[in-house]
Amino acid sequence: MAAEIQLPDNGEVIDLQQQVARLQALLEASRQVHSTIREEEVLEQVLRIVVRELEMAGAVFPGTGLAYGDAPNLGEGGQSHEAALPIYRLEDREGRVMTELVVAPQKGRELSLYEADFLEGLALQAAVALENARNHKRNVEFARVQQDLDAARNIQRSLLPQELPKIDGYSLAFRSITCYEVGGDYLDIVEQPDGKLLIAVADVAGKGLASAIMATSFRAAFRASALQGLPLAELAERMNQHHWQEGEEARRRYLTAIFLKLDRATGEAEVVNCGHNPGFLVQPGGETEQFESSGTPLGMLPGMNYESQHCVFRPGARLLFYTDGLTEVFRGEEEFGSERLLEEFSKCRACKADDILDALWTALKDFAEGGPQSDDMTALTLCRGTEAMETSA
Repeated sequence: MAAEIQLPDNGEVIDLQQQVARLQALLEASRQVHSTIREEEVLEQVLRIVVRELEMAGAVFPGTGLAYGDAPNLGEGGQSHEAALPIYRLEDREGRVMTELVVAPQKGRELSLYEADFLEGLALQAAVALENARNHKRNVEFARVQQDLDAARNIQRSLLPQELPKIDGYSLAFRSITCYEVGGDYLDIVEQPDGKLLIAVADVAGKGLASAIMATSFRAAFRASALQGLPLAELAERMNQHHWQEGEEARRRYLTAIFLKLDRATGEAEVVNCGHNPGFLVQPGGETEQFESSGTPLGMLPGMNYESQHCVFRPGARLLFYTDGLTEVFRGEEEFGSERLLEEFSKCRACKADDILDALWTALKDFAEGGPQSDDMTALTLCRGTEAMETSA
C-alpha cells in the first residue's frame, strides 16, 4: 500500500507519489522565480505559475498593478468583493510583509490540499526571490550613488589650490580632509592684481553633499570678487550679502569664514573673521595674537558690517587658520579644543609649514586614540622665514 500524508483537519491525504510530484513542481517553480533579479519579473513569474500550472482562474498582487488571468476584483484595502479568497503573505527575513498574493480558484470549487500546500511553498520561495531582488536593486542604486560621490569628491579636490604660490621668504601649506566623500570646508588662495595674497578658509554649516554644493557656490562668488581688489571688510560684506540672497536653503547653510590679505614685501597683513574660529599668529618671540570674529557668519543676516584687524608678519612669525573639525576631535567626552590646538601650534619647533601641519595632525591623532573623524578638517599655515633660515635654504 502506498505511503500517505494525511491532513488532520479534513482528512484529505497526499500519497507519496503526489508528494514527490509536488516537490518536483515546486522545485521547478522555485527555479523560475529565482531566475530574475528584477522585482516586477519575480512577481509576474509567480502569477503565471499560479494560473498556468495550477489552473487557477486568476491571481493578483494588490497595490502593485500586477495581475494575471481572471483576477479577482479587489476593493479598497485589497479586500475582495467576492467570497473569501486564499491570501498568501510574502514576508522578508524579519517577518515584515512585503506584499500579498491573492488567488482566485475556478468558480465552484475550493483549493485542494495539493494546491494549498504548493501555494504555501511557492509563497515562501517567492518571498526569498522578492527580497533578493529588492536588495539587488538597493545595491545597484547604492553603487550608482557611490560612483557619483566619488566623482564629486574628485571634482571638489580639484577645486582646492592645485599649485601653491611661491612666496620668497615665506612657507605656505594647507591640508583638507573631508569627513565623508565630500564636505563643506573651503580653502582658497588668490594672487591679486596688486601683488598681494588673498587667503580664505571657510566652513559651511553641516557636512556632506549639501554643504559641498554650497561651498562650490561660495567659491564661484569669492573668486569673482577676489580679483576686484576690494578692501577686505567690503569683500566680506559682499560675500555675506551674496549668500543671503541665494535664498532660504542657502541661509540654513551659512558659512563661517576668515580672510587674510598679505603684503608679501612688507609682511603687513589684514584679517577679517566672519563668525569663524579664531586665527592664531605666533610671533618669533612667542607672543600670540588671536583674530576673533567681528560679525556673524556669512549669509546668516543681511547688511552686516565687518571690521579688519591688522598685524605684521615679522621674520619667524607663523599663522594658523583652521576649521572646527580640528578642535572638535574627541577622546571619549573630552574635546581637543582651541586652547590645546594653540598650545600645540605654539610649541611646535618646525619651521616649515608642511612640517607644522604634520605635527598638528600627529597631535590630533594621538589625542583621538584611534577614534573616528567626526567632521571635515581643514588647516592652513603660513610662516615667514628668518634671515638665517633663508640663508640655509
